Amino acid sequence: MKISIVTPVYNAIGFIDATIDMVLKQDYEDWEWILVEDGSGDGTRQHLEKMIASGLPDSRIRIIFADDNEHGAAGARNIGIDAAEGRYIAFLDADDIWHKDKLSTQLTFMEEEDAAFSFTSYEFGDSDAVGTGRFVRVPDSLSYRQALSRTVIFTSTVMIDTEKIDKKLIHMPYIASEDTATWWNVLRTGICARGIDRSLSIYRRPAKSLSSNKLLAVRRIWNLYRTHEGLGVISSAYYFVGWAVRATIRRI
Repeated sequence: MKISIVTPVYNAIGFIDATIDMVLKQDYEDWEWILVEDGSGDGTRQHLEKMIASGLPDSRIRIIFADDNEHGAAGARNIGIDAAEGRYIAFLDADDIWHKDKLSTQLTFMEEEDAAFSFTSYEFGDSDAVGTGRFVRVPDSLSYRQALSRTVIFTSTVMIDTEKIDKKLIHMPYIASEDTATWWNVLRTGICARGIDRSLSIYRRPAKSLSSNKLLAVRRIWNLYRTHEGLGVISSAYYFVGWAVRATIRRI
């Protein structure tokens, strides 16, 4: 069963080669990988162009060059979703790491459980994507209401069965925290996300970005409640408290 891997690529010159090498080591082989280069300014585009000219390391890799970075990661992922030919779509950000059995483990789980949407546990990594030993555990299942107060779905762990979920539903909106908004859109239809409580990915998280990201995350989640979900102040506050508590625990 073919899996389409979708990766937005922006200013990834420092790790794109390692990411390519990592995907090539996956023990599941029936995949295609769509990398959408989105107007990088650090030489990433030129690097990929040279790679194409000299011959890509694997015929399963496709590189799409977007015109600009106008819509950011959401737009790049949407281009990849539309180009995907596999039944399953797996999201991977260019700086994150998968364990070699990530695809095989997740696909087996989805087939055995007849799951439409799955996500897994993951480990925080440092700026070099070396695991820190701090893991985010996930529940066996997650409904829409539960997801509102715990943003535990990490994009690079998500796999979607497009025979059960229409591609249009996983098109990402052009807003901040577009991935979280997308998972809510899917779950709002009544679909339940299934969690695999096994760490199969490493989330690269540079230490210097943590302080600035905290306030930004607060603003983004509140904006999602109020504008994207249309929740009132009281409901937004209720879910926000749950989100804040869980987000704090994840970082301890």
